[in-house]
Amino acid sequence: MNYRIPFNKPFIVGKELYYIAQAVLNGRIAGDALYTQKCQAFMENAFDARKILLTHSCTAALEMAALLGGVEEGDEVILPSYTFVSTANAFYLRGARLKFIDIRPDNLNMDESALEAAVTSKTKAVVPVHYAGIGCDMDVIMDLAAKHDFLVIEDAAQGVNATYKGRYLGTIGDFGTFSFHETKNYICGEGGALLVNNEEHALRAEIIREKGTNRSQFFRGEVDKYTWVDVGSSFLPSDMLAAFLYAQLENMDKINARRAEIYDYYFEALKPLADAGRMTLPAGHPDCVGNHHLFYIILEDDETRDGLMHYLKSHGILAVFHYLPLHLSPVGRRMGGETGSLPVTESVSGRLLRLPFYYELTREEQEEVVGRIGEFFAE
Repeated sequence: MNYRIPFNKPFIVGKELYYIAQAVLNGRIAGDALYTQKCQAFMENAFDARKILLTHSCTAALEMAALLGGVEEGDEVILPSYTFVSTANAFYLRGARLKFIDIRPDNLNMDESALEAAVTSKTKAVVPVHYAGIGCDMDVIMDLAAKHDFLVIEDAAQGVNATYKGRYLGTIGDFGTFSFHETKNYICGEGGALLVNNEEHALRAEIIREKGTNRSQFFRGEVDKYTWVDVGSSFLPSDMLAAFLYAQLENMDKINARRAEIYDYYFEALKPLADAGRMTLPAGHPDCVGNHHLFYIILEDDETRDGLMHYLKSHGILAVFHYLPLHLSPVGRRMGGETGSLPVTESVSGRLLRLPFYYELTREEQEEVVGRIGEFFAE
């Protein structure tokens, strides 16, 4: 079904199509060509990151982090249940036992106060997910990592260009991951990146990303031929996707300003309904500068959320729910997940609604979204 006001719409903001044509004319559209290198260098400089490797998805970046971190059968990995399945699958594939913990009721991030109780001698990694581009309390998490000797792998799929205490999300833990899926702030359809924050993993990261070969060293002239030296897979994106992404990265400030306008209008326009107790609006964190990734509202109960969602759909507006708790999924239940074990996650999941949010969303369209929400509560 086509909606007059969709939830998301891909957009062109600069030289995306020109750069794609240039990639073709350059004679290399496979991975790790000119625009891949440009994107990596741009982000390393912009985000003060040690090493960034473009991947074909954030899922791929998470799987690379699991391999680099040596996650294997018998290890435990702690993560929030309120996240996308890729966060869990990357480690489940390695045979790890997943331990889901609850989220905070204010910003929906991992509840760091519940983290230490979940840590055991088998804990290999903790995966904070920076929900809606607001950072988790990384000081607490990193202090616990130092105390208990576990890896920190940041899922910053939604957190590109957002900061925690002046440091960019994804650059704080041992590894970080980005997403450039078409629903994110900066897009190329499908795409991601791995941030390698410890130099000792840099070379192996290149090898794993290049199907387990030392091909990157060969292209730099460091070896006279390349061969199979380690485990790996094909985690590279096409350089045409990187070309599209590079144009988006060039326009980060422009995109940021537009998304801030959209976010601020929603917040101010819906504040009267929030003040009247009809909904809860997003909360930030005093140590974080967010990136206005999405705008959600939390309704009183599941019935109200579903009713509003269907009401908006009936008027051609697509607003959507977000994650279903992973601990209550079929796979999660096989790992021991039980109803009632993570109360905040279970409550929020049924009451959260994401509003249309994309670069070309007009003020008139936002006014209609807000107006229809008001109508729903007036009836």
